Amino acid sequence: MTDATNPLLQPSTLPYGLPDYGAIRPEHYLPAFQAGFEEQRREIARITMVRSMPTFENTLEALERSGELLDRVAHTFYTVSSADATPEIQAIDEQLAPLMAAHQDAITLDGQLYWRVQHVYDQRDSLDLDPEQRYLVERHHREMTHAGAGLDDEAKAQLTALNQKLSTLTNTFERNLLNDTNDLAVVFDTADELDGLSAGELSAAARAAADRGLDGRYLITLPLFTGHPALAQLRVRESRRRIMAASLARGSRDNANDNRGVLLEIVRLRAERATLLGYDSHAAYITADETAGTPDAVEEMLRRLAAPSARNARAEHAALQAIVDETEAAPFPVEAHDWAFYTERVRTARYDIDSSALRPWFEAERVLQEGVFFAATRLYGVTFSERDDLAAYHPGARVFEVRDEDGTAVGLYVLDLYTRDSKRGGAWMNAIVSQSRLRGTAPVVVNNLNVPLPGDGEPTLLTLDEVTTLFHEFGHALHGLFATVTYPHFAGTNVFRDFVEFPSQVNEMWILWPEVLDNYARHHETGAPLDPAIVERLRATETFDQGHATSEYLAAAWLDQAWHRLGTDVQVTDVAAFEAAALADIGLDDSAVPTRYSSTYFAHVFSGGYSAGYYSYIWSEVLDADTVEWFRTNGGLTRGNGDRFRRRLLGVGGSKDPLDAYRDFRGRDAEIEPLLKRRGLGDGVVRL
Repeated sequence: MTDATNPLLQPSTLPYGLPDYGAIRPEHYLPAFQAGFEEQRREIARITMVRSMPTFENTLEALERSGELLDRVAHTFYTVSSADATPEIQAIDEQLAPLMAAHQDAITLDGQLYWRVQHVYDQRDSLDLDPEQRYLVERHHREMTHAGAGLDDEAKAQLTALNQKLSTLTNTFERNLLNDTNDLAVVFDTADELDGLSAGELSAAARAAADRGLDGRYLITLPLFTGHPALAQLRVRESRRRIMAASLARGSRDNANDNRGVLLEIVRLRAERATLLGYDSHAAYITADETAGTPDAVEEMLRRLAAPSARNARAEHAALQAIVDETEAAPFPVEAHDWAFYTERVRTARYDIDSSALRPWFEAERVLQEGVFFAATRLYGVTFSERDDLAAYHPGARVFEVRDEDGTAVGLYVLDLYTRDSKRGGAWMNAIVSQSRLRGTAPVVVNNLNVPLPGDGEPTLLTLDEVTTLFHEFGHALHGLFATVTYPHFAGTNVFRDFVEFPSQVNEMWILWPEVLDNYARHHETGAPLDPAIVERLRATETFDQGHATSEYLAAAWLDQAWHRLGTDVQVTDVAAFEAAALADIGLDDSAVPTRYSSTYFAHVFSGGYSAGYYSYIWSEVLDADTVEWFRTNGGLTRGNGDRFRRRLLGVGGSKDPLDAYRDFRGRDAEIEPLLKRRGLGDGVVRL
């Protein structure tokens, strides 16, 4: 294959550098990656072979200029491998995993490059550097040191081998999970078994079944987390049980997709790598370069929140049991698969709200245009225009051009809303192109969700949870679109892992904001607004069921920490027994409130970027809740507030210490009191 026949080897001619996915075929990827590896190796060699002493320009800036081809190819491919992982793409991903790990190590662990970075770092106080340049020097030095650049050659060789093994194993974990999740989708023979679902949801289930050749039947696919939106509506208890059992079984069925051995090997190798790098555990290694600093700081927060959360969950459980005892002809103990259904009964009895009945007011297109985009326009002045002339990586993905109020181009936003078998579970944001003044690039960002595709002619009606997910992921997208930096290293959401969720969580505040909600929450048939009385009751339920919600999250966060606090002297052989002991240790061992992710399908930490970092959501939520309070006391949805948040926080990307950026925006450190109030966990003020 020549350069001329591979569209990946030249910059795209499409607007904003959007890859020409229509011209890219699977066989183009590996040769393009290989060309990218070779080009960056040559670029690094030119840096290390310079005879003159290291300077910012000939070392750090040259390093930032390197790898442009590889970055372009990688962003293009990994967008597809997560959202449309056909068997061909999966096979390429498996081949790439160790190659990418080896290439990254060859740069990060390059002794000559490290010496040059170290020299500039040592001289940084005497150099004429602007704040972003100085921080770039400090971060490259810190990251290379943290990654093992200071090790001797023998240790580096061991480290490289470990990293390659881990990259292969995490890829295997994700592939197994995707395959087992698809295999465990629950088939129902009759609509009666799905009594409680709306006509639109039944239509989506019938369509999903037909897509697999199961005409006349109904297929309920599984989301990434343990629960399922349908559990709140299904009246047939056995149907609820089947769905929950399928979800909990993923990756632990003694079949080709069993992830237990895979995750145990990942844990072992991560502990071994941490020891090699001079840390007691993988958790210590990870948190050392996050805002938390240490696993002890993470544990202190998780334990502080676990006891009141478990207490609240027990009270919620008792309320659910009372409903069952009073209303069921043959009462039974409330189990995990019953929780959501009877929670809705309690919610209805206590607040006169049936959340499933709200779906007709949450039609997806209106939520997007008149909710998500509307709030962004009011806050930041940006506008969104669909570009039907631009094709993304899949026919279901839509492309929007984003412009500032004065017409200045910002970038492209891609929305891929619907689930499919080739898409991994969950919801996420990623960049196809990252903004950089140095490279002259503007951002192209993607939001992926997994909303069931309705039948032909049926509207897409979202649950309130799905509305929340869309606003959340769009917060990440805004971060990626608004970050305006010089150096690629700081582009978009390239911030500390335990800070990255903060902007996305903040964006959730607009869901129930009066002028936003009134603009998008309109009945899809009549156009009638949501009854103001219902809106008030919705706001009143913000702490409702928070014992359950917080407990299931904290259980997962603690499992992540428990696995990754292990040293090399501890060898686990029984995954289920380890989980049970860990959850008992923190007081979250409640079978009616299972962990949000069990280990065998905990993609965030065993195939994603959140290993020893799943605590980030609650850690970031301290900043989020404190920020929501600031918006409320400063006039809410105004351009002045939006401009301040964009300029001082979103706009700096990763070019500034995140807590410094927060202090610049807020005027002080974050306080935890607003979070405790939000989750119904008590009072008190501490500093993050």
